[in-house]
Amino acid sequence: MADTPRDQWKSKLGFILAASGSAIGLGNIVFFSANAYKYGAGAFYVPYLIALFLLGIPVMIMELGIGHRAQRAYPEAMYRIGGIKGEWIGWFGLLNASVITMYYITILGWVLGMWIGAFGSLWEPQAVPAFDLPSGTLSNSMSYFFDMISKFETVAYVVIVWILNAAIVWSGTKSIERAVKVFVPLMWIFMIVLIFRGITLPDGPQGIMLLFTPDFEVMKDFEVWQGAFSQIFFTLSLGFGIMATYASYLPKKSDQSSNALTISFMNCAFEYIAGLAIFAILFAFAIVPKASTLSMTFFVLPEGIGSFPVGVQLFGIMFFTLLLTAGLTSSVSLVEALAAGVIDKFNLPRKTVVLIVSAIGVIGSVMFALPMVIDPGLAGNGTLGLTLLDFFDHWAFSYGLLICGLLECLLVGWVLGPEKLRESINPHAKIKVGPIFDWMIKVVIPAVILVILGFSIKNEMSGDGLYGGTTETGTMQNLHVLVLAGWLVFTILGAMALTAAGGFRRRSDAGGDSDV
Repeated sequence: MADTPRDQWKSKLGFILAASGSAIGLGNIVFFSANAYKYGAGAFYVPYLIALFLLGIPVMIMELGIGHRAQRAYPEAMYRIGGIKGEWIGWFGLLNASVITMYYITILGWVLGMWIGAFGSLWEPQAVPAFDLPSGTLSNSMSYFFDMISKFETVAYVVIVWILNAAIVWSGTKSIERAVKVFVPLMWIFMIVLIFRGITLPDGPQGIMLLFTPDFEVMKDFEVWQGAFSQIFFTLSLGFGIMATYASYLPKKSDQSSNALTISFMNCAFEYIAGLAIFAILFAFAIVPKASTLSMTFFVLPEGIGSFPVGVQLFGIMFFTLLLTAGLTSSVSLVEALAAGVIDKFNLPRKTVVLIVSAIGVIGSVMFALPMVIDPGLAGNGTLGLTLLDFFDHWAFSYGLLICGLLECLLVGWVLGPEKLRESINPHAKIKVGPIFDWMIKVVIPAVILVILGFSIKNEMSGDGLYGGTTETGTMQNLHVLVLAGWLVFTILGAMALTAAGGFRRRSDAGGDSDV
């Protein structure tokens, strides 16, 4: 069977909107602001900007360069660098990202449910029968959320979001580009409206002043630096295989250093203005943000919007529309990265692959939406689905992405050689990538990632995580161990199986360009 012609972006604007839309997601809107509040307000910008230039932009250039150089999706691009071992790293990254995709789309299903509630019932006190809680026990948003996730109707919301994702990736770059040209500008417009609303609230400007009143004392705490470097890695969609896949659809003469800077700065600018809006809204009502994407998304910010003197429904609908569009541009890129890897591996028709990926994805996402109550006292997550989501997120997000980024840097740094990547980038780059890039990829960034991982493991063993046992019952610990085992089997053994599977039409084996 002959290889099908490879997709290409119709315009550079389409690529930039798609890539920046991938990077801009739920975490940009809520989690960055929570971290900034937790880590000294404006002082957080200092380590954040250092992390952007020290880690974010170099890895962004590397991932764009990997995909663009090979003109193939992530696993085959990695194969052309390191052979079978490189391909395994590619599949490990995509399978880890697919776990994140499944629970991320579950979260988007909940956002859809909250969007429906924003038309009225979200702002009213209600009982939560599954937890035996009478009306008024929890805040309006909390009662609506826990009532929603304890019913099977939430499964329908998850399926709807998967259908939307499948429809957007159905025709590849063509349909993705159409979607992001609507969604990304809409996100910026809605966020600017929320800023304007925030600063016109009583005491809203004081919230913005808090953001610009840094507490530099907190910078002595290593946790602040860990938070900033982790935030920059996750917020730019690094370690997912997304940027390599999206760059593989670009013409051969594209400027990857400029693309990397544009995507990175657009993402960080969006986080910056999101911080303005959220600090203004929360300060106006003396609400303290919590450093959790879920609590900020479903409890804290809706509580602030519910306190608006006028326009509660309007701004509530706008807020959840913003979350839904931002989430979709991210989830679409996750689905596309996996679909592209399978298409390149087995040379299957796109529509067949999209249907298979979506069917498997729906099953996984439904697992995270299971409404069975296992914690009736709400001491933890409440339902089985949310508990599984929390545990899988702990490993796939907090460890998997960093491990993939580390392996990626080591492969490029010590097998391919960063100078070869620079040689493929610089002929078409307005801003040349200098030799310092080589040492960043070979030594500095791997060292930073190892320090972050080491600090996380230390916390894990000292009592702040699974093995300390201070916050989880014996049953929950056993479930957490099963989740860890499942994640390891799915990513490591799954990557081995996909690497060993036949049917990968390796152009390098047929006489094409190869570095192996």
